Amino acid sequence: MIGEKPFENKTVLVTGGTGSLGKVLVRRILSGELGMPKKVIVLSRDEAKQHQMRISYLQKKVSTDETIYRNFINTLEFRIGDVRNYADVCSAIKSADIVVNAAALKQVPACEYFPGQAILTNCIGAMNIVQAIQENDYPVQTVIGVSTDKACKPVNVMGMTKAIQERIFTAANILNRKTSFICVRYGNVLASRGSVIPLFHHQIENGGPVTVTVPEMTRFLLSLNQAVDTVFAALRYGKPGETYIPNAPAAEVINIAKALVGHRKIEIQITGIRPGEKMHEIMVSEEEMHHTVRRGEYYVILPMLPELSDLITTASDLKKEFSSADSVISFEATVALLKKHELMIGEWNHVEDGELLR
Repeated sequence: MIGEKPFENKTVLVTGGTGSLGKVLVRRILSGELGMPKKVIVLSRDEAKQHQMRISYLQKKVSTDETIYRNFINTLEFRIGDVRNYADVCSAIKSADIVVNAAALKQVPACEYFPGQAILTNCIGAMNIVQAIQENDYPVQTVIGVSTDKACKPVNVMGMTKAIQERIFTAANILNRKTSFICVRYGNVLASRGSVIPLFHHQIENGGPVTVTVPEMTRFLLSLNQAVDTVFAALRYGKPGETYIPNAPAAEVINIAKALVGHRKIEIQITGIRPGEKMHEIMVSEEEMHHTVRRGEYYVILPMLPELSDLITTASDLKKEFSSADSVISFEATVALLKKHELMIGEWNHVEDGELLR
């Protein structure tokens, strides 16, 4: 736990800072809501995304919050580099106080076809961060590892590599007592690149069809800002080896598709489950529930390693695994959630009896 203003006068490194989560995370760090940072370093290997991110701040100068723009000019530093490369990691991390590892290969099919590449980014990247701190005695205060529900009871390469990343960061607390390694785990992030909603938007804008793998499939729905909130909660209140999980709502994918299609004469096609895809997302497994506690709006999985046993309590606030199939919201609630986050296509006023009304 590092207090209410963890970024105050700190240097923050965000790996994968040009991704969907990374961009929102960086913007909110620059806002100063948790303290004014001394420097924010974005490490990624995509120069085009860095350029686009830089231009987006410059173009929004008039409408952007003055604090964010000032911190963008004075404190944001872009670095081309790769978490797979130990030298790149050392160069970026040596002056950091806080590290958020958001770099990942996260597309399930891509990881199935290129498992070696997933290992290099999701596992070796995490190892490079730990090794850099351990071998060079860098004064890093906290490392937050961004994980996924797919790491829980993994059935695909993406989930398997993320599960290993979680274990790498948890075990790192044993030999690096000066640094706290904490993880966050969450499900489908609304409108993040490669997720189902941008796909549905694209299909609708092109006249369809909208493709749904299995009608009964469910997914947790979390906004990018709620994902960042989870990172901030772990940073402020987390203890070494813990994993923070938001208590997010879940919806049937077919209802998401129907809500977005609305009254349009667009076909919804059922295509069948993809390689490595789960029917339901699981955030906390039956094995993990025995050492999971409720902390505010989050579930926290406590570490199992005996060396961290002083952090473990026998109490558990879960009686079964935490699955997206447990409490699925209605069609109407799905529409309301999509409208709340401004993800509906076109103007729809309200819902009655499962029907969208103009």
